[in-house]
Amino acid sequence: MDSLFFWFSKLVWLFISPDSLLLFCFALGLFLLWKKRFYGAKIVLTSLFIILLFIGFFPVGKWLLYPLEKRYPVNPTLENVDGIIMLGGTEEVLLSHFWQQNVLGGSAERYFAFIQLAKKYPNSKMLFAGGTGSMTEQDYNYKEADVAKQVFKQQGLDTSNIIFERESRNTWENALFSKRWAQPKEGENWVLITTAWHMPRSVGIFCQINWKVTPYPVDFTTHPHHLLRLNWNFPKHLGNLNTGIKEWIGIIAYQLTGKMCKG
Repeated sequence: MDSLFFWFSKLVWLFISPDSLLLFCFALGLFLLWKKRFYGAKIVLTSLFIILLFIGFFPVGKWLLYPLEKRYPVNPTLENVDGIIMLGGTEEVLLSHFWQQNVLGGSAERYFAFIQLAKKYPNSKMLFAGGTGSMTEQDYNYKEADVAKQVFKQQGLDTSNIIFERESRNTWENALFSKRWAQPKEGENWVLITTAWHMPRSVGIFCQINWKVTPYPVDFTTHPHHLLRLNWNFPKHLGNLNTGIKEWIGIIAYQLTGKMCKG
């Protein structure tokens, strides 16, 4: 069932992501032009142009991400830390393996936070969770956890004290497989590190499997004073819109399928 959920979610997103829908609208406009249905083509292409302008000038994606990023306290006060968990997802697995050098994406702040907490609480249990979320790389032997292991070694951490969970494909499996490895005891204080907008869904999933964690959000993308700022940056705005819609759809889908606590 988990495999069905993984593949279905990936395939559906290919068709309903904002960039795909914009492309479909453009294709529809061209189709109507070729069919000489000029009035319909005018409506579709004019609407598409207006939508593109709106996305290009306004940070619409950040309007979706900000409520998620402000959900939990920043730099929470930590006491009696028993374990530290970092969720993967920022690792460029194929590039790292090909170039024999660690290549990270835009969420490298997760590493900074993990290394900082690992040095501050050296006696805590430590766990990295991440295989690969790519549909085309599931049979690839090099995983996110392998990249993470090399990064931690280079930064001077003793990786023999870190558990590397390398089979998970999504956040649900991150939590489920991590619990099997970590065997957390009731009353232990585990800290969860992931990107701020991803934290509400992550905490809800850990809650669903009865694993209480302290959220430690990092990698923020929004600023409340800039949410209405007008500036032209179409690629960045479209990227944030993709991220925001995908995360909210993920929250709804995980709640409907019983994979996360509500609230």
